[in-house]
Amino acid sequence: MTGDRLLRGVRWLQPHLDREARADVRLSNGAIAEWGEAGSLRSGPEPEQDGSPLVLGPALTDLYSRSGEPGQETRERIAETVTCARAGGFGRLQLLPRTQPVLDDSDRLLALRQRFPHAGLDWWAAYSPGTDGDGLTELVELAEAGALGFGEGGPLPSLSLVRRLLEYAQPLGLPLLFWPRHPQLAGSGTARPGALALQLGLPQDPYASETQPLAGLLELLAEFPTPVHLMRISTARSVELISAARQRGLPVTASTPWLHLIASTADLGGYDPNLRLSPPLGNPEDRQALRQAVRDGVLDAIAVDHVAYRYEEKTVAFGEAPSGALGYPFALSCLWESLVIQQGWQPLELWRALSVGPERCLQPRLQAHPSDWILFDPEQTWTVEGAHLPTPARNTHLLGRSLRGQVIARTS
Repeated sequence: MTGDRLLRGVRWLQPHLDREARADVRLSNGAIAEWGEAGSLRSGPEPEQDGSPLVLGPALTDLYSRSGEPGQETRERIAETVTCARAGGFGRLQLLPRTQPVLDDSDRLLALRQRFPHAGLDWWAAYSPGTDGDGLTELVELAEAGALGFGEGGPLPSLSLVRRLLEYAQPLGLPLLFWPRHPQLAGSGTARPGALALQLGLPQDPYASETQPLAGLLELLAEFPTPVHLMRISTARSVELISAARQRGLPVTASTPWLHLIASTADLGGYDPNLRLSPPLGNPEDRQALRQAVRDGVLDAIAVDHVAYRYEEKTVAFGEAPSGALGYPFALSCLWESLVIQQGWQPLELWRALSVGPERCLQPRLQAHPSDWILFDPEQTWTVEGAHLPTPARNTHLLGRSLRGQVIARTS
């Protein structure tokens, strides 16, 4: 939305206060210049417009994603990752340390932070050298260098190493990020077990590849109560285990990727390699359980898990494609369409899972005080075109599709 104008009666979401109101919003040069309670802004020289269909909310926070830089800049540079995130309404993003070289050294972390001093950009630090699961990095030095917490984005290491990590990281008070996944159990599976996987002829990734390491991790957490965030939760049974852990008072938070809330095994009939994900998309009953868990707060947040690949890397057979997809430009639009429009969620519920929820998972590094705001038009339609994406990557199943809902302005 370009030009100066005063929007009256915008839907104002304040998830940090669990409150929704109506607001007036003044736009200047296409950016949000001023806002306040409905009727509080004086008329000016700019034209006035009914803003009731629009949504004003705090910029969103993503818990974990990857950039190609350093090491694989042809996939995506950090500046391009940030641009993608901002285009989709995300103001805070936390990047995983699986770069080349791996972010397992305090000097390397400090150098990155100095090169990219963007507000709202942080890094997880690796907890094992080279992410090989053999020994621990210098946790104290990485914490002093500004690490958000410790997490690698790879499958859970041996439980003996997890136990040591929980013990040694406990005094630091920083969150640990774990992906409960057992590679040997998962094997070459690309779909969760069930009739749909059989019909499609896809090798099956058993539910136990997620629930077995999750159960072991939760038992260790009872012994060493260190703040832990569980990433990429994808099954109904995992939701049950996490709910039980919460009832036991364990210091655990959890999230699910956005694609697992809008798609399922039923969407794999086209064998689109851009839907080759790890963990794989769940069955429809898993998707429903994940949706309900987000609404109930058993899952604290929705993550983007954005990862870029070159065209030729993904243009292969479904089972041979690397796992992962772009997410920042599309997540809010798709989630609004699937959850708010089709499933009847309240907008405040969705915004909470994309802003307050992630921030609470990241305490004490992040505090819940929004400084960046976005204006979202739920009715604006746009077509996903590769040439217009702010990234050289094209690994999304949404290319060529028309989406409804787009960020049209922000405060900075």
